[in-house]
Amino acid sequence: MTSSHRAVAIDGPAASGKSTVAKRLAASLGLVMVNSGAMYRAVTWQILQDGIDPADPEAVIQALAKMTIVCGMEEGLSTISINDRLLTSELRAPEVNDNVSKIASIPELRERLVAMQRAYLEETDVVMEGRDIGSVVFPETPFKIYIDASEEVRAARRSKDGEADAVAARDAQDSQRKVSPLKISEGAIVIDSSDLTIEGTVAAAHEALLKLGWED
Repeated sequence: MTSSHRAVAIDGPAASGKSTVAKRLAASLGLVMVNSGAMYRAVTWQILQDGIDPADPEAVIQALAKMTIVCGMEEGLSTISINDRLLTSELRAPEVNDNVSKIASIPELRERLVAMQRAYLEETDVVMEGRDIGSVVFPETPFKIYIDASEEVRAARRSKDGEADAVAARDAQDSQRKVSPLKISEGAIVIDSSDLTIEGTVAAAHEALLKLGWED
């Protein structure tokens, strides 16, 4: 797709630090930070609220057709509402963590949400983080970063945040799904955050952007 706006794509596995880095990088550059994972979490939360089995794709697709999903922006950050309810803390619920990979593997859902993610670029420059931003959402952007960390470090981060989801299991689900799997996109600069502070990782991300031709 062509646009006058720029997209910085930040991908990586769970608890690699990509969300925090994307938020701080966006703030430092004066861009809007878009959390694509929040969109999948929002749909997952609604599916669970409706009592639908996340492992039943047909039921999820039927429910999706009735959902009103609105993506917005507020104070430099993306927002997500479903059926007129703005979702925030609900997105980090344990049951959402446990089921979001199942929901995110449904092609019809990904098609709808990817279109909404791309629509942000019609209005503004963005730093968007997720698992398929550089490979699927904005494959043409030259500004691609992949943030990684060891499984042990990422598991420790989840535990510290009070989220005990199985990092390895989520990695496997996201990497092995047939549609838009988690992978390092072509041309992306990889940053290992295992031994870096958040500040160090943000600095490395900014340096990577400059190497990729970013001009402030």
